[in-house]
Amino acid sequence: MSNKGSNENIWEQFHGPNMGYIEEQYDLYLEDPERVDSSLVEVFEQYGAPEWIKGDESQQGSNSPSAADIQKVTSALKLVEAIRRSGHLEAEVYAVGRGRERYSPLLDPKTYNLSENDLKSIQAKWIWPEAPNGVSNGLEAIHTLKQQYAGRISFEVDHVHNEEERTWLQDKIEQGTYRVDFNDDQKKQVLKLLAQVEGFEHFLAKTFVAQKRFSIEGLDVMVPMLDHIVQAASEEDVEHVMMGMAHRGRLNVLAHVLGKPYDRIFSEFHHAPNKELVPSEGSMGINYGWTGDVKYHFGASLDVEKEERTTRVTLSHNPSHLEFVDPVVQGFARAAQDSREERGLSDQDTSKAFSILIHGDAAFPGEGVVAETLNMSDLPGYRTGGAVHIIANNLVGFTTIQKDGRSTRYASDLAKGYEIPIIHVNADDPIQCLSAMQLAYEYRKKFHKDFLIDLVGYRRFGHNEMDEPRATQPELYTEIDDHATVATLYAEQLQDEGVIEEGYFDQVKEEVDENFRQTYENMKENETGERDAKDVPEEMVSGLDAIDTSVSLDVLKTLNKGLLKRPEGFNGFKKLEKILQRRENVLEEGNKVDWATGESLAFASILQDGKPIRLTGQDSQRGTFAHRHLVLHDVEDGSTYCPMHGLEEANASFDIYNSPLNEAGVLGFEYGYSVLAPEALVLWEAQYGDFANAGQVIIDQFISAGRAKWGEKSSLVMLLPHGYEGQGPEHSSARLERYLTMSAEYNWTVANVTSSAQYFHLLRRQAAIGGKDAARPLVLMTPKSLIRNQRVASDGKEFSDGQFQPLKPQRGLGKNEDKVTRLVIGSGKVMIDLEDRIENEDQNWDWLHIVRVEQIYPFPEKQLQEILEQYPNIEEVVWVQEEPRNMGGWDFVKETLYQLVNNTHEIKYIGRPKRSSPAVGEPNIHKTEQNRIIQEALKLSKGGDSNEGN
Repeated sequence: MSNKGSNENIWEQFHGPNMGYIEEQYDLYLEDPERVDSSLVEVFEQYGAPEWIKGDESQQGSNSPSAADIQKVTSALKLVEAIRRSGHLEAEVYAVGRGRERYSPLLDPKTYNLSENDLKSIQAKWIWPEAPNGVSNGLEAIHTLKQQYAGRISFEVDHVHNEEERTWLQDKIEQGTYRVDFNDDQKKQVLKLLAQVEGFEHFLAKTFVAQKRFSIEGLDVMVPMLDHIVQAASEEDVEHVMMGMAHRGRLNVLAHVLGKPYDRIFSEFHHAPNKELVPSEGSMGINYGWTGDVKYHFGASLDVEKEERTTRVTLSHNPSHLEFVDPVVQGFARAAQDSREERGLSDQDTSKAFSILIHGDAAFPGEGVVAETLNMSDLPGYRTGGAVHIIANNLVGFTTIQKDGRSTRYASDLAKGYEIPIIHVNADDPIQCLSAMQLAYEYRKKFHKDFLIDLVGYRRFGHNEMDEPRATQPELYTEIDDHATVATLYAEQLQDEGVIEEGYFDQVKEEVDENFRQTYENMKENETGERDAKDVPEEMVSGLDAIDTSVSLDVLKTLNKGLLKRPEGFNGFKKLEKILQRRENVLEEGNKVDWATGESLAFASILQDGKPIRLTGQDSQRGTFAHRHLVLHDVEDGSTYCPMHGLEEANASFDIYNSPLNEAGVLGFEYGYSVLAPEALVLWEAQYGDFANAGQVIIDQFISAGRAKWGEKSSLVMLLPHGYEGQGPEHSSARLERYLTMSAEYNWTVANVTSSAQYFHLLRRQAAIGGKDAARPLVLMTPKSLIRNQRVASDGKEFSDGQFQPLKPQRGLGKNEDKVTRLVIGSGKVMIDLEDRIENEDQNWDWLHIVRVEQIYPFPEKQLQEILEQYPNIEEVVWVQEEPRNMGGWDFVKETLYQLVNNTHEIKYIGRPKRSSPAVGEPNIHKTEQNRIIQEALKLSKGGDSNEGN
């Protein structure tokens, strides 16, 4: 600004909108000179107020901003907001493909009737108050903001409604303070890691030709990104970094982030007949269970040591069901964050662990479990303080292009509904990608919420290395074939910057390749003979009968009394409290303990033993059938109280949460929690057993087979209400047959118990095996209508003196051993129906004996054999069930029954015929069918065609 020697001349330099700016600055100068730029302070000190402020009214009017000037400023403000909101629409985030050249009228000044001269005439700070020094006018402000929002990295944060978060993000983006600032050595380290990532894939390709590896090529930079966030975590007090990802790039991540030795990976590729490629001496061994899995499904763990701190990095095992690992990893993280040593709710510290979830661009919007997982991210029972999400965006799902795979502009759009900030970044720009990771880490650390990075790259080859992508994406792959790798591009950039000399990158690549070659050549081939699966661990085969689950009556009475205490001033629902207070004397002689009380006593005694408990499910705090009531509500102020938290004898935490309305996500979360917290009794309860169908992938791939495939121990309990009361298909069967079909190798326990004492002992047994080699999940059919039936209630002595009975004889029958000719065997509610009818029929039942199979898998063959030997005159063995013949337990048990009787007895089936639907929907038809089953089992009458269903 020149000084022309007069007050009048200095102010003649300002016109239109600039006059308003000077007025604003002069007002600030009068209030506090330190708030005004030093150059303007000098002007005001020398010349005083602007001339037009001191002049008369007519003079002010002639020099004040016109309506057109004000309109230009207003339009420029709209353009600034459009850049912030929609800059991503022109961002250079696509390395290849048609998206590279993009235009949006929202970002064009012409849309707002603004020319370059118009923008030049506007002070930058009018439209961008936080504009950095050196940005003086509107045109420079627009160019700078476009660089920030529409470059090779772009942002979507407008959907984040929290003002503090959005302002923080905006400041980070516009000031550029999120960017990593690497020195030359650090840049070289990034280049070397990219060379290792690329070289690893090239070595595998030429050494193990045509074998599937799901190469990372095209998204190579994801490895330095993961390495960066792991290093950031290890510098602080983060104890666990939990990672979940599908196949693409998994081997490279295992090698370069988890530190899995190259020779260990090479050995898994070796398929020579009768030979095994053995890693060199000292290579890390990893336990994979006894049946194993394909190499790109395995996970691993790595301890990163920093001074006195250790950060454990865990990559979860994952099946081909892609995104279903997401809630499992979240369960890992929550378990690592929770402290369970004290009574009450577990004490969560979200700084102890966080998760990184890597998604596919087709799977993120396509798989519903992703939405389920995102929905859980801020719920009390499932909150983990924020996950860092990365979409490994290679532009195509197998062979399906984007327009056929999703209805949204971006793969990431689902996250907007959960107010998760989104970055789109070009995978060909390592520094921008690492900066994106830095911002994600800082945001998660500050706000304890999820963050998503859409890493936009490509897939250099097909879905797998045996797939030819040019048949379905010829145009895209013509471009990819001619596109340089990210390592090459980054090396050229560093050479242009003078960081490396010509030839440096070639030397690095040669050293990397030589390292791979030497590692491979140092390995040995050993003759192996016939390859067999490993044996199931002996601890699983030996059984659980020796576990003592009894609790003395005195202890149980003390616990029961403690559960009935309430905090001073707590105003419970009177009708409910009256019901609960009836439990006070259930353990006295002559009284019986119902199902809900038996469960509460089991939980209380487990807590007394110092074992934590976590129970979740839809409406589980009250119980679907209004029986549990472990979270009470004050009728006056709405506060809650859990009797387990007030229990003085408790020596561990008790968590109970009502889950969101989903099954797959919640069940996966609880499985993950149970794996990482083996000492805890973790239970998931389905609202009705059949609803567990929606979590079938978690059941099939993780719960039933995780131990055999990956060596992953879980003692998760699934409570599945089951029983036929005429309520139709979805409210009758928990699909018992499905769990029995998957039963093998002692992979879990499947039970259908009929008394509160049996339930008590089974829960205590399950808690006892947690964290031990004998650990396994428990699939438990639980009652509905029977919950309040006195026939499932048990005497106190059954809790203090007994233990779980896999086979339970019917009381009152089988006393005259020589007269028994029919042995009826069955499971669940139908056995209570038989007991009820027997006691209400005035008949001589000497010819009949009944045993309940309370544990269907492992089947109690030895106990049943002893019963058969006890009754020498048995003529027929009858299996009775309420389920259709092709469901329930019949198909599972019949082979065992035939082997046990060895053609000495006739074996019959009594139940419903084969059906496609598990139950009828008409109550009267149900009653007719149920009556026929009871009549045939007890020979009360013909009861219709006795051969029906045979």
